[in-house]
Amino acid sequence: EKVFTQGQLLMPIIYALVGRGTCVLAEYTATSGNFTTVTRRILEKLPREDSRMSYVYDSHVFHYLVANGLVYLCMADEDFGRRLPFAFLEDAARKWMDMYGERGQTALAYGMNEDFSRVLQRQMDFFSKNPAADPINQVRSEIEEVRAVMVENIEKVLERGEKIELLVDKTEHLNQQAFRFKKATTQLKRTYYCKNLKITLLIAFIVLVIILVIVLSVCGIRFDRCGA
Repeated sequence: EKVFTQGQLLMPIIYALVGRGTCVLAEYTATSGNFTTVTRRILEKLPREDSRMSYVYDSHVFHYLVANGLVYLCMADEDFGRRLPFAFLEDAARKWMDMYGERGQTALAYGMNEDFSRVLQRQMDFFSKNPAADPINQVRSEIEEVRAVMVENIEKVLERGEKIELLVDKTEHLNQQAFRFKKATTQLKRTYYCKNLKITLLIAFIVLVIILVIVLSVCGIRFDRCGA
């Protein structure tokens, strides 16, 4: 039997119920269709011991959780996955036990529908729409946001690549100029040193020549006058 729904589906979790065997104690749906008939057929085949399973019908999936003799079942879009529907069912089971305890073991059909259908409605809306219902997905979203910021920052840096390359080129050019200037300075110092050395030697030579001329003029070529 195919699942038919009428009207716009407001939430990924479309239908939910709490039952005991084939006896429905409470249920809620945001739309209309024949899925209530389908769920009755599913309830007939479910085990009585604690378990959990998913049945695929067309593009929808019926997820069920059996706990303490009660069945918690919901119908959701196939694309909604399994994690959140089962988180919804576990939450429904906790809230049921908090509100009714063991009363569900003896309650009549739809005995808790008036109160608990509102709980199902509220929690269906929460798990279908609120990101906080899925901590794993929330963490993933935060990671994606951080990754997006990192990529954006990197892209901005890459957009300035031409300026960075130009700056590197200018820096390299300045380094080369500094090296050439240092080399030229060293060569200039060496040139001045050699020139000064030549001048110093020339002056020393001239001084020695003058001294020699004076000595020769006083003492004579053979130094005979100085000897007396």
